[in-house]
Amino acid sequence: MIILDIGEFFRTFWENPGSLFNPEQLIKVGGLILLFIMIFAETGIFFCFFFPGDSLVFAAGVLSATGDLRGGIVIIILTMITAATLGNFAGYWFGKSIGSMAYKRKDSWFFKQEYLSMAEKFYHRYGGLALMAGRFFPIIRTFAPIVAGIIKLDFIHFILYTVAGAVTWVVPLATAGYFLGQIPFVEDNLEYFLLGFVIVITTPVIIRLIQESRKKKKNPDPH
Repeated sequence: MIILDIGEFFRTFWENPGSLFNPEQLIKVGGLILLFIMIFAETGIFFCFFFPGDSLVFAAGVLSATGDLRGGIVIIILTMITAATLGNFAGYWFGKSIGSMAYKRKDSWFFKQEYLSMAEKFYHRYGGLALMAGRFFPIIRTFAPIVAGIIKLDFIHFILYTVAGAVTWVVPLATAGYFLGQIPFVEDNLEYFLLGFVIVITTPVIIRLIQESRKKKKNPDPH
């Protein structure tokens, strides 16, 4: 599917809200348009950090191979790279706009200082490369461009790191999904493959968040 069927979209998620976290279902119902929106939001809007970015990219490759997502793997990859790049631009603009006010924001369900702190430490450790390496880590992927905006990283350098990061994130995951999707066993058990993929990707981040939370309780952030 390429065109988003609005009626089918709302009907599906009204009947089964859990489908919002099912990459396979999201892509089958929303097509390339929803795929673009989800990746853009997960990489550029801080309260969308929980969207399944990695598994969406991987699943898009698989479903391209099976024919459930039409458009051709090259177009699909270019669409996701564009979405990830524009998402980072939005995050950078947001960070540059709010500046240090981000550190004064109170914790909520959508935002926690631990997320910003983790991305900031990752950024200070790797510099601009954090925009590339951070692509492979949920939460950091969302907050790294915001941190870059807060510290006002040179925009030309930001563009270079952002585009390079989008390419190195999307191409391997989507290509792996595309070739694995041609294996009948993977196609027949895609839900389990995606579940395992999500667990492998998110476990280190969850552990890191727990560590950050404990450190914050022992040593309150001076911001």
